[in-house]
Amino acid sequence: MSLCKRNNIWWIRFSYQGERIQRSAGTSDKVAAQELHDKFKAELWRTDKLKEKPTKTWIDAVVRWTEEMQHKRSIKMDKIHLRWLDSYLKHRELKDISRDLVDEIAKAKEKTGVKPATVNRMLALIRSILRKAEREWEWLDKSPTIRMRVEEKGRIRWLARDEANLLLQHLPIHLADMAAFTLATGLRCANVTGLEWQAVDLTKRHALVHPDQAKAKKAIPVPVNADAMAILQKQIGKHDEFVFVYKGKHIVQCNTKAWRKALRKANINNFRWHDLRHTWASWHVQNGTSLQELQQLGGWSSYEMVLRYAHLSSDHLKEAAERISGANLVQLDLVKNQESR
Repeated sequence: MSLCKRNNIWWIRFSYQGERIQRSAGTSDKVAAQELHDKFKAELWRTDKLKEKPTKTWIDAVVRWTEEMQHKRSIKMDKIHLRWLDSYLKHRELKDISRDLVDEIAKAKEKTGVKPATVNRMLALIRSILRKAEREWEWLDKSPTIRMRVEEKGRIRWLARDEANLLLQHLPIHLADMAAFTLATGLRCANVTGLEWQAVDLTKRHALVHPDQAKAKKAIPVPVNADAMAILQKQIGKHDEFVFVYKGKHIVQCNTKAWRKALRKANINNFRWHDLRHTWASWHVQNGTSLQELQQLGGWSSYEMVLRYAHLSSDHLKEAAERISGANLVQLDLVKNQESR
């Protein structure tokens, strides 16, 4: 049977060239479902026999993309963007999505008052889906070029030592330990909350962030310094699996009411939990850590990412600066000798 009903919605089911095809018709109307079935079957035949590109809609692409990207760390935020895009792209065929249309959508998003970075995340999502439709699924001959918005490069927000100490004093003990551990290791919030004892070697003073937990999808070795070691030892015996817990339960969120309250009490403004990582990196550079070492310590995928901290110290350029030291003085001596003759 080519059509069957499930929860008042018709589903299309049939076999083609030995492959089992199954998809929702998205309607409770059997006549409409039958029309979609016939159209879908005809498209398969034309694609197979006449080598035509299948006629696919934005919704077709979204459904397949979300199925393939369930592992993506930002999938929840992506789905929020996709729901917002529904009113603009829901009934569009992929071949009809042009650069001009995407630009109009971007302008509509800008009018909602969001920052250029938010618009760019949405545009990057559209671009990713359309490129997959072109390069992997072969649903498009060519995906449109999408113009990204210019983002303002804000300064790196970090705390001085006395500011950091004041903040830790105002935090409840479980958050203070996590914040201090971040200041000692530079780990991202998700890597701190998700840190498991099996990834910690107290004897070798070493921890490991596994590739599936790392933003760059590469393992991050974490050397545990004296400050981090003291914090880990405080957590021993609190939980069998996770390092940081609250009342015996795994902590999953850092940006809590208690965190925001502590910021107010410490009179620290415009500061996020992730800025603790910026603080850690800034302290390292100011104390002589090279940018190459910092890249390895922080698990950044590219050197460009750590160049944001280069202005905090010129130590890494001192050797280069010395290469021409004395050259001007030699020239000056020559001039003086000529003038004295």
